[in-house]
Amino acid sequence: MNKETGQKGENLAVDYLKKLGYRIIYTNWRYAHYEIDIVAKDKDTLVIVEVKTRGSDSFGHPSQFVNSKKHNNLFKATEELIQKIDHHGEVRFDIVAVFKEENQWITEHFKDAFYPN
Repeated sequence: MNKETGQKGENLAVDYLKKLGYRIIYTNWRYAHYEIDIVAKDKDTLVIVEVKTRGSDSFGHPSQFVNSKKHNNLFKATEELIQKIDHHGEVRFDIVAVFKEENQWITEHFKDAFYPN
């Protein structure tokens, strides 16, 4: 996947979440060498969103590429983020998968896709 496809996927994910009523706080939030694609609020819940974009799903669904190493990196970044913004409420980890099917971009949202250990 090239950088342009990845950016397209993140833009589609942001638009999708906004339509659902989410408030986007950050995109591409970084801490050390970790990155959170989208930080949003769904009512009072802080939502950490990992966006996976593929030009097709022929090599597997994009959500399958979010592995335990990625989970752990997101958890570490989220701990820092929570302190930075002084968040005391619920936190949820979602995946937004974006892929092309028959020349059309498809967006699929998986709420509570994974949990801290």
